[in-house]
Amino acid sequence: MIYVMDLVGVAVFAVTGAIAAGRKQMDGFGVVVLAVVTGIGGGTLRDVLLGVRPIFWVADQTYILVAVAAGLLTMLTARLWISFEKGLAVADAFGLSLFAVIGTQHAMDAGAPGVVAVLMGVITGVAGGVIRDMLANEMPFVLRGELYATAAAAGSVLLLVFPKTGVGEVLGPALALVLCLAIRLAAIRWRIQLPIFRLMRRP
Repeated sequence: MIYVMDLVGVAVFAVTGAIAAGRKQMDGFGVVVLAVVTGIGGGTLRDVLLGVRPIFWVADQTYILVAVAAGLLTMLTARLWISFEKGLAVADAFGLSLFAVIGTQHAMDAGAPGVVAVLMGVITGVAGGVIRDMLANEMPFVLRGELYATAAAAGSVLLLVFPKTGVGEVLGPALALVLCLAIRLAAIRWRIQLPIFRLMRRP
């Protein structure tokens, strides 16, 4: 189940990379680059920090193929089914939720302490989007004050708590994913933000 969710997460985040490339009017190569780095960026950083060798997409090139296919398919069909702006926000929310759960689960399976597992969930969820936004010359979602990394952390913490409550291996990740997704979509819908730090200049 984790493997399937991992592939779905890569595909969903690759879609956000392709949409971001479309918003910047990039060519096909740019679409593929943003799709791939967005799809595998967070998991790559997670594996590097956890000392996992080989890195997941080196051991299984299916991840690369899925990211490339998702990016190209989005480039060919995006205009037919959804606006770029709405599509990026919604797809990114799903990708964030999937990767937060997957990253936390991978860290837990590797025997990482609870705090580290939550941090790995957040990194897996946000790093790909940060790389995507930087390459597209946009301010990353995670730095805009929106409930983004906070949503990933909430899902990761919930997943960490489930083994202590006896909740099943399927129900736990599903509920953690729903929590993260609900927080992120609510933040998008009602523009819920963390307090903004504004440093005022002296007159």
